[in-house]
Amino acid sequence: MIADKARFRASRKVERAIGVRLPDRVFNTAFLEAVAPAMGHRSLDAHLREHLLNIHRDFLVCACKDSPNCGCPERKFAVTILEYRETGLDHRQIAEAMLEEYGIDLFPADILSFLEDSVHVLEVIREVARIEGREDLVKETDRHIRDVER
Repeated sequence: MIADKARFRASRKVERAIGVRLPDRVFNTAFLEAVAPAMGHRSLDAHLREHLLNIHRDFLVCACKDSPNCGCPERKFAVTILEYRETGLDHRQIAEAMLEEYGIDLFPADILSFLEDSVHVLEVIREVARIEGREDLVKETDRHIRDVER
């Protein structure tokens, strides 16, 4: 999954500021659990604090009992990448946007691979919808495939 490839570029800065060893993988449980306490740490610069706030707001907020280990953060992250693509960004631009907005490093090739895999999944969903006679879902998946492939 694409979330396994996401690394927080400034994890060592956060680590030094809060005095706790952190993994650099964003969706590692230890990192996710450290985001909220780290956001309020005074020794972090405003830009870094903003990245952590954006991660928290966009990926960690959910009502699940097991949060952040419920899978919602990873799903929200994948949806965010797809939404960036559907707005017209290519895989390189998505990598740049993720770094700028969240401080998350991703290789453009990993994003491209994820987008290709997503199209294959959408094609399967479309075929099952066609078999089940769900024309509304067929149209919706066709739209998403078109938006991702353009």
